[in-house]
Amino acid sequence: MAESSKPVLYSYFRSSCSWRVRIALALKGIDYETVPINLVKDGGQQFSEEFQATNPMKQVPAMKIDGITISQSLAIIEYLEETRPTPRLLPQDLKKRASVRMISDLIASGIQPLQNLSILKQVGQENHLAWAQKVISSGFTALEKILQSTAGKYCVGDEVSMADLCLVPQVANAERYKVDLTPYPTISHINKTLLALEAFQVTHPCRQPDTPPELRA
Repeated sequence: MAESSKPVLYSYFRSSCSWRVRIALALKGIDYETVPINLVKDGGQQFSEEFQATNPMKQVPAMKIDGITISQSLAIIEYLEETRPTPRLLPQDLKKRASVRMISDLIASGIQPLQNLSILKQVGQENHLAWAQKVISSGFTALEKILQSTAGKYCVGDEVSMADLCLVPQVANAERYKVDLTPYPTISHINKTLLALEAFQVTHPCRQPDTPPELRA
């Protein structure tokens, strides 16, 4: 697909939603520019007037591509899938495709927003860890059961899909908040398998342009 300029991704190195999109871009071999939006520095750069003009929800990621601006990670990934379909991230089989969307939504709507920065600010510093552990464990208990019926090598069968793009960043969140992953062997096994793939390694939060030196790997 012809483009007049590179896509631009507004991203934060530690944002799991941004990481999902970075993986999709890497898998599809799409060259892009990164504009870092630091969610902590300067009181949160997402609240600047300039960025609000890009995304009124004051969240990352946002992407400028093909003359339009898209926010919400799954909407960006689905647009990439529809305009640049190789390799595919949604299965051809409609039942498998429904499973991919179900798992993606479970993570993107049912787990991640409940433990993100804006919610943790509301529950108070002293409650951060307990709250994050509770919501992630609750979501992972459901996800583990679902994956036991959908998984092959990856979340749905043996092809990397949008569901996998959601899984790996959410497991990283779980590890960051010291969630015990022992009860979730299917999640842990799929995560380990995916982290061996180059697209998941090069997009990792420890390897981004805005990763602080002390967190680089």
